[in-house]
This record gives sequence, C-alpha cells and structure tokens, in this order.
Amino acid sequence: MSSISVSELEYAPPGADSLFFDVSFGVSPGEHAAIVGANGVGKSTILRILSGELAADEGEFALGGNVLRMTQDVGMSRPDDTLRDMLIEVAPTALREAGRALVIAERAMFAGESDGMDYAETLTHWGDLGGYELESQWAAAARRSVKTPVEDFHTRLVSELSGGERKRLVLDLLFNSNADILLLDEPDNYLDIPTRVWLEDQIKSCKSTILMVSHDRTLLERVATKIVVIEGAGGWVHGGSYVTFPEARARRQELLGDALKRWTDEERRLFAHMKVMKTRAAQNFKNATKANAAETRWEKFVAIGPPPPPVPDQNIYVNLRGADSARRVLLLNEVSVSDLFMPFSDEVHFGERVGLIGPNGTGKSHLLGAFAGTKQPSHGTVGFGPRTSVGTFTQINDRPDFLGRQCFEIVRDRVFDDEKSMKALARYGLAANAKQDFDTLSGGQKARLEILCLELEGHNVLLLDEPTDNLDIESSEALERALDGFQGTVVAVSHDRTFLAKFDRFLMINDDGEVYSLPDYDIAMTALAEPAKVASVRLAKKLS
Repeated sequence: MSSISVSELEYAPPGADSLFFDVSFGVSPGEHAAIVGANGVGKSTILRILSGELAADEGEFALGGNVLRMTQDVGMSRPDDTLRDMLIEVAPTALREAGRALVIAERAMFAGESDGMDYAETLTHWGDLGGYELESQWAAAARRSVKTPVEDFHTRLVSELSGGERKRLVLDLLFNSNADILLLDEPDNYLDIPTRVWLEDQIKSCKSTILMVSHDRTLLERVATKIVVIEGAGGWVHGGSYVTFPEARARRQELLGDALKRWTDEERRLFAHMKVMKTRAAQNFKNATKANAAETRWEKFVAIGPPPPPVPDQNIYVNLRGADSARRVLLLNEVSVSDLFMPFSDEVHFGERVGLIGPNGTGKSHLLGAFAGTKQPSHGTVGFGPRTSVGTFTQINDRPDFLGRQCFEIVRDRVFDDEKSMKALARYGLAANAKQDFDTLSGGQKARLEILCLELEGHNVLLLDEPTDNLDIESSEALERALDGFQGTVVAVSHDRTFLAKFDRFLMINDDGEVYSLPDYDIAMTALAEPAKVASVRLAKKLS
C-alpha cells in the first residue's frame, strides 16, 4: 500500500531546541497532500526524515512501497555537476548508490589513479541493476523537457540548462517513474507559468501518493487534496483543499480559544467552589467531607491540564517606504543581453509595477541583471533617471557579503543601533535567528532577511528576481501588502500568479527572442497559455 503514516514525530537540530514535536498525520494511497507552515518550522526536515536522510529524535513513520524524493535545491546547489550527476541523485536507492560508485570509479580511471578494473565492475553492477534502462528514461525526459538536444549526460553541465529546465527534467523523470510515493520539496520553484500549469496537470493525473512542500497558492488550490499544517511546534491536518484551508484554520483558532476559555472558566468555578466549601468546613466540621471532595475534583481537573491555546499568528510587517523620483525611472534603448532576446526599447515610469514574464531560459533574469548593473548588455543601453536609488533581490539569495555573518550583524550595518536592529528582525519573524549565520538559515528566512535589508536601505526602485519563491505564504502576503503602499517603482521577474495579479503591466520575452508589452494580468496569462501565439493576443505590442 502506497500510504504514508507519521506518528508523534519529533526532531531537534544538533545543539538546539526541538524544531517540532508530536507531529502525526497520514496520507492515503493516491492522495496528494501538501505540508504548509511558516519558514523554518521544519517542513523540508520532515521530508528529509521520511526519505531517510535524517533520523527523528522521537516518533515513528512508515512508507508503503518504493519512494523517490526531489530536494528543494535540486540542480541549483551544484551547477558544475553533469546532468548524469544530478539525475543519479533522484534515482532509486540501489541505483543511486551504484551510480555514485560508477562516477567515482570513472573519474579515478581517467585521472590515472586506477587501472580500470573498478570501473568495469561498477559499470557491470550499474547495468545489472537497470542503469541502462534508467539512462533511456533520462533521454526520453530530456527530449520532453530541455529545449536544446542533450547528446551526452556524462558531459553536459547542469549550468547549461535554465533553472526551470533542470527542475522540469527531474520532475518529468519522477512522474514517469511509477514510484509508489513521491516526496517533492518546492517542486514549483524556478518553473515558468506554462510549466507550473504542466506541473498541476502532472500531479492531478499522477497515481502515486504525493507529499509535497509548496508556497504557491495557486498550485495548492488546484492540486492538494489534504493540507498538513506545521505550526506551534506541532501539527494538525485539514482534510480538504487549500481553497477551504484559511477558513478552516480561522475556525480552528476560534474553537481553540473557546475551549481554553471554557477550561479557564471551569477551573475558576471549581476553585471558587472549593474555597466556599473550605470556609464552610472551618465553620462546621460536618462540611469537611464535601470540602475535601471539592478540592479533589479541582486538583484532578487541573492535573489534566488546559487544552492547547490558539497558535500565535506569524506577524510579518514589511515597511517598504520608498521616495519620489523623476517621472522616467528606467530608459531602455535597443537593449539585448547575451543575444538571448532581440534588442528592444521601452520606458518604465515612476510608480509602475512591471512584471518580466516568459518561458524559462528566455533571459528574464539576465535582463534584470542588466538593469541592476551585474550584467553588461551585449547591445544597447540601460539608463536610470535622476533621484533613483536601486535595490535588488536575487533569485537564489546569492549574497556573498552575507556569508559567514550573523543576521544581527547584517541588519546592524544598516541601522547602527542594537535595539533598532532587534526590533527590525522581530518585524520579519527573525528575532530568534539574530545570532544565526546567514548560511544556516532556511531559504525563506534568507529571503526575508534580504527583503528587510532592502527596506532598511531605503531604495525607491526595486528589482526583484523571484521574490516569493522561498517565502512562506504569510510572508508573501506581507510583501504584497508592502508593495501596495510602496512609494516607488517595482520591476520583478516572477512566476507566482497570485503575486503577479497585482502588477500594472508586463514585458514578455518569448522563446523566439521577441519581446512584447502586455497591458494587464489577464492578457499576460492569455499570452503565457500559448506563447507561440502571443503576436495574435489582443493589445499585445511587439517591442523588438
């Protein structure tokens, strides 16, 4: 049976308090469940425990059948690996171990450190376990997922594929693996909107039991049949879709508050009754038995303890103030970057929210890098208007200036005051991480810290590359509210449909290199549904 059963799971990182405890849930065969919760509560850790990578401190779990897992950073953490290296890591356990041994033996032979006998043995073992059949599956998945032909998985580097192509290749392989259980950590990250729609279709039609972590609200609403919530250091289950989850959580909070109030009221009533009987017993010894009984009843009630209180809501307060600038903020004159798209011209004006959209690998992040000055245009010029201060958010939180430094130090560099630094961290739910190194934060915590730094630096032009990819849902909503009130200009690359719905207009880069201006969200989604037909979409304007 391809079910997942988790009972009273508890885990504490080395040298730290429990990350979560008493987490229990079940996923029935064929169900598609999603784990949700704030950044850093242990969602990815649960998947790592279930896959055998980490050992739980307490509790039990059982998984029926063969299990395959996709990590959050698949294809991203080691860009210099080959595609073979990347795909071996998502193979079934026996093939994964055989593949790793094969790679080591092959490299030793080519380096002259071995006579080749080890390589021959590992190659035979790889074949006996079904390695050649797996390589055929790789080739088929690559034909469906990668735009340029993959001639050799042994030499083609991961970095030669876009982030979305890497993710889709792995997902395609997993969905066609016939695995009983799939554990997917942020499967939507780095995927463009058409591929997210493809992902939704794949999950809906998949017969495997799926347990995933995701912060994509649209994806969760469309595919999750059960929601596992990690909060308050524990967990609970909403047995419906994400569409009804917010209402269910609000009702649960209300019931917990009511139950706690009823318990408190009853405890006070029993205590008051005991006091009355004690007073009467002091006046008349015949009441002593009743007084003792009242005291025993109160003590037993207190010993059982109160019900759990409502879980404190995560209050993330983002305060992006901005400032005035000239009307023309950004002037693009026949711009192209690395010949990824045709040269085009456009202007971005003060106060606009402009989304950069299009299929994976078309150069959106490269274009944003040209705006930020981290990449040189191969053609044309990029210019900012007067009184502009530009701040950038990186897609993979690539901040070498943060590495090896504690959150408190990073923030204090910007506010120059200990108390203000701690208050700023608290507004972003990072007070408990003040002394933690940036390198050890979760992806969402890194993203929150980077947004906090943008706020403290006081820019009036924000260049955001996938800002919500690693943020939990509450943090994404806090960022959206802050951008609503931001006095400045925003240009963002994003595939988060809920986030993009609030933008004014869009620049779409297509697979053929053409660039189009699209005047609103609905038209942008129509264009993305069939990128090859964007030229015929109503009000689409060709810029290149």
